[in-house]
Amino acid sequence: MATKLAAGTAKNLNTSNPKYLGTKLYDGEKAQSGNIIVRQRGTKILPGDNVQMGKDHTLFAVKEGTVKYGRTRKTHFDGKTVVKKIVHVK
Repeated sequence: MATKLAAGTAKNLNTSNPKYLGTKLYDGEKAQSGNIIVRQRGTKILPGDNVQMGKDHTLFAVKEGTVKYGRTRKTHFDGKTVVKKIVHVK
C-alpha cells in the first residue's frame, strides 16, 4: 500500500516577467526628448539623427521632433554589405 497519494510533477512553473520589447513610436509620430522609440535585443535598428542608444540597445530621442525610419547600407569588417534599418528624429 502506498504511503503517498499519487501526484504528477510540475514542469512549467518557472516563468520570467515579459520584457515588453518592440517599437514604441512609429513613423510620423511626435517624440519628445528622452522618449523611448525602440526597445530591442541587439542592434536590429540603428540610431540616426537626434537618436542615441542605451546600454541595452534601447533607442531614445535626444531632441523633440518627428520620428522617421529609413534604411542604410553598412559594411562589415569582412567587406560584406548589409542593409540595416535606421531611425531619425527630425
